[in-house]
Amino acid sequence: MARTSPLERTRNIGIMAHIDAGKTTTTERILYYTGVNYKMGEVHDGAATMDWMQQEQERGITITSAATTCSWKEHRINIIDTPGHVDFTIEVERSLRVLDGAVGVFCGVAGVEPQSETVWRQADQYQVPRLAFVNKMDRVGADYERVIGMIRGRLGARAVAVQVPIGAEDEFRGVVDLLAEKAIYWDDDSLGAEYHTEDVPEAMREAVAEAREQLVEAAADIDEDVAHRFLDDQPVSPEQLGKAVRAGTLRQKLVPVLCGSAFKNKGVQPLLDGIVDYLPSPLDVPPVRGVSEDGASEGLRQADDNEPFAALAFKLMSDQHVGHLTYIRVYSGAAKSGGQVLNSNRDRKQRLGRLLQMHANKRQDLEEVRTGDIAAVVGLKQISTGETLCDPETPIVLEALRFPDPVLWIAIEPKTKADLDRLAGALERLSQEDPSFRVSVDEETGQTLISGMGELHLEIITDRLLREFGVRANVGRPQVAYKESITRSAKVEGRYIKQTGGSGDFGVVEIEVGPGEPGSGFSFKSAVKGGAVPTEFISAVRRGCEEASQSGPLAGYPVVDVWVRLLDGQAHDVDSSERSFKIAGSIAMKDALEQAGPVLLEPVMAVEAVTPEDFVGSVQGDLSSRRGEITGIEMRSASQAVQAQVPLATMFGYVNNLRSLTQGRATYTMQFSHYAAVPKSAAKGIVYS
Repeated sequence: MARTSPLERTRNIGIMAHIDAGKTTTTERILYYTGVNYKMGEVHDGAATMDWMQQEQERGITITSAATTCSWKEHRINIIDTPGHVDFTIEVERSLRVLDGAVGVFCGVAGVEPQSETVWRQADQYQVPRLAFVNKMDRVGADYERVIGMIRGRLGARAVAVQVPIGAEDEFRGVVDLLAEKAIYWDDDSLGAEYHTEDVPEAMREAVAEAREQLVEAAADIDEDVAHRFLDDQPVSPEQLGKAVRAGTLRQKLVPVLCGSAFKNKGVQPLLDGIVDYLPSPLDVPPVRGVSEDGASEGLRQADDNEPFAALAFKLMSDQHVGHLTYIRVYSGAAKSGGQVLNSNRDRKQRLGRLLQMHANKRQDLEEVRTGDIAAVVGLKQISTGETLCDPETPIVLEALRFPDPVLWIAIEPKTKADLDRLAGALERLSQEDPSFRVSVDEETGQTLISGMGELHLEIITDRLLREFGVRANVGRPQVAYKESITRSAKVEGRYIKQTGGSGDFGVVEIEVGPGEPGSGFSFKSAVKGGAVPTEFISAVRRGCEEASQSGPLAGYPVVDVWVRLLDGQAHDVDSSERSFKIAGSIAMKDALEQAGPVLLEPVMAVEAVTPEDFVGSVQGDLSSRRGEITGIEMRSASQAVQAQVPLATMFGYVNNLRSLTQGRATYTMQFSHYAAVPKSAAKGIVYS
């Protein structure tokens, strides 16, 4: 089959932002103006195409990332609309992993908000070129220059305006394109589908000339031709300037900034032009890297249909009509429906079933997928998020995704025997779909525990259990996912020696444990000399130590950020075995943790409460009473944003408190920041062992 769209005219982009900045509304307008939808769906009516889940429509928020495809000026644009709520940050993470470019949407009033920072840092991590769209320019308090300043200051990005707004708040009428130096106005009668250009208004000419000069100056740092013309005071053509801005964006030296009001149907078509003009095609990003199946050698895959097939499974979900769906991003080569591929992470061959082009929860069959495509495969068995599908003749393992650890857990108990039978299968499917959702069983009580990224995350999970899977269950109160660590090093000997008449058990190990860097997890090294512990038993010692660290000495929580060094040991020619050394390692680890100054760790959240000025003192006092540390206060139009670091354990039910303190006029956002030691005064009720 011939390509329907050349690779250089393909764009894989994500729409990302803080909750309620207007991502989904912007995507709805894009689908309307590109002819995919014949009418606009509104988020507040529960009619947005990309918010297709029942839970999304009821709450007016995006929960799961949705993929769609549209065409603009002979370019094919694959779009993923990502959630803005911090509880669903994994959806943003896995989307950015497979995208070539992104559009950061910012509220014209609030500017850079906490989750905007989080998703921006995630994009930095995956080196995704971006442009910024300052939305809601029609809102009271909208300030374009202030938002650009926040992007530069808070995000460390070199934001350059390629447009300036004509008016603001209820006077917002259009934008000026700084490259062409033309004003663009939209026709309200056609819902913004029709627009026309005029000369720049007389009153704005000086400001536009100044803004264009700043743009040319930024472009001069990227392009030598522009630099020469700038220094010689010669005019720079729109084509030259556009080429330099594109080069700067692809190299992540510039972030072009556009503006508009998606809800009022202004500014969306130039945003589409910006996506086409400035964001990369699959040919503009570096070749994807991977390793051989045994991890011994590196490999590259160029973005080319003639290369061996390689794709990454970045999202799994269940569809009530077609069953199990696996979303894939194709990095190289092509594959047909019914063809055979290799899951290189599991060394298992699989047959591709139906291939689907997804449009939110609607589907269109495909005969094949090619380089640069984002598509879904029906019916793949035994596959997890982050695994690689490739040509069986030339296997490669692409870099997997990293998933955050849950910070909350709740106990869940089915109401009837029938619910019990359905619960296990439902939880397995949900944990396959969402790697930030975990299921475990408490060994002491036998309770099923489900863990997630926040209260809303777990609320959505339990709601889906009832609606999608028909499981009725009693749900406990949310509990904080504490962890344990140590404050000093300790050396300990662990002995496991038993004689029972026949062959016995004999294992003696000496280990040293110590505190590691925050976020380092568990690390193990052997410093044994002279074969005191036979090489074949060292991995058993490691397993014993690792298993013992799953239950800490203070309260039975997992122990993190520790290193273990195996120093010495003794073995017996007959009685030593993997089992005896594993048990000896476990005994030594438990003793060492008790002697190494164990401490309890709790998740600390970055909280931002936006409140009218009259209530700032009350909000500060309330956060301080929750063991919070105020980190800053910032003006936001007519309000003030109080920023603080607060332990998650004290934040349950905060929304009701905040409303009563501020007559319902304040809002807040909260996201995970880091783990920190629990003060002894607060730890008494937690430590039960």
